[in-house]
Amino acid sequence: MFFTKKTIAIIFSLSIAGIFSLLLMHNASASPLIKAGLKKSIIADTNIKTNGKYTFMRCNALKKKPFDKKNPKKKLLIIGDSHGCDFLNEIRENNFLQNYQIRMRYIPYQCQPVLNGKSGKFVEPKDKALCANEARTDSLMQAKEQMSEADVIIFAARWKLSTARVLPFTIKHLRLSPHQKIIVIGSKSFGKITARRYMSMSREELSKIKNPVDSEVQKINAILRKRITGRLAFVDQTRLLCGSDTACPIFTKNLHLISYDGWHLTQAGARYMGKILFQKSILGKL
Repeated sequence: MFFTKKTIAIIFSLSIAGIFSLLLMHNASASPLIKAGLKKSIIADTNIKTNGKYTFMRCNALKKKPFDKKNPKKKLLIIGDSHGCDFLNEIRENNFLQNYQIRMRYIPYQCQPVLNGKSGKFVEPKDKALCANEARTDSLMQAKEQMSEADVIIFAARWKLSTARVLPFTIKHLRLSPHQKIIVIGSKSFGKITARRYMSMSREELSKIKNPVDSEVQKINAILRKRITGRLAFVDQTRLLCGSDTACPIFTKNLHLISYDGWHLTQAGARYMGKILFQKSILGKL
């Protein structure tokens, strides 16, 4: 059978049109599945109860747990609140620091890592009973003996302005040994997390969202950046993750929320943030 050039051109154009139509049909049918998957992910990432349990799961297992003196691994002590628990999750989700025994001294946000004799002015009146109860809460004084055993001490907390201002003096008065590495992790914030808003947005829109960093967190990090010097190392996690002091992405590259409540990390967020901090700071040299 013989076809003219004009006939061949018509057949070719019809074939291309048919393929294009099939691709459109495929994308149209796939789109709801992608959207449904994203919605499911966002719902899971903003579940406060489930994610709250995740925040404290590893942390609770290590609270006040002594170092194993027969274990030849180096000793690392994390001192802080729920943000310290976040940092522990960043380590564990990425299998970092396998050459360390890691332990936790949990000091609630209300109580702050401050010396007992001066803690009164850093603690709200309504929280004084909680912070004075040594059976329920920890403190730097309770942790002092374990601190003396650690090779590395990492302070990771949601700092208050008043605590941040005196932190270098607090650490100085702990009289830690010169051979011990001391690292301070800065504050973090991801703004208001609004699941309902995100569900109506496209993948491209979600990837571009940046929330403002809490103004107090900005002030606290500015103080720590200036005052944590000398033998003390500062890890400015807001700058490292966000590339800015004022605004921060709230989704990972795979479009999982980094934080479920604006302060604490999801599992995906811990994995994502941990990789960045250990790649771009002194943490990667431990």
